[in-house]
Amino acid sequence: MYYKVSGVTGKLTGASAASAYSPQGLKPAVPSQSPPMIFALPTKVVSEAGPAVHYMGINKVPDLQKIFQKADGAPVHLKRGVMDKMLYRTTMGLTIGGTLYCLMALYIAAQPRKPQ
Repeated sequence: MYYKVSGVTGKLTGASAASAYSPQGLKPAVPSQSPPMIFALPTKVVSEAGPAVHYMGINKVPDLQKIFQKADGAPVHLKRGVMDKMLYRTTMGLTIGGTLYCLMALYIAAQPRKPQ
């Protein structure tokens, strides 16, 4: 069953499927003409481009699947080598440093002020 808000009472009332999909005040509109092109050059549809398109690049998914599905015991975020390890260690270092800085700032803020 479909529901809609009654314009009179402001409560939910039962509605047919046709009225539930066209809210009050909004009407489905189909443009009579297509909008103008945004870009000056016409675009190529993939079906018109032929079997291989040079600008789509090489499909790297099978290679990446082999790397990430290898059972070597390493976590997924470290499987791609040295760069992943550097990023991980940098992130952990910044996280630990930020935590220590916050704790130090809280400790300093908790100390009473010395009378002047």
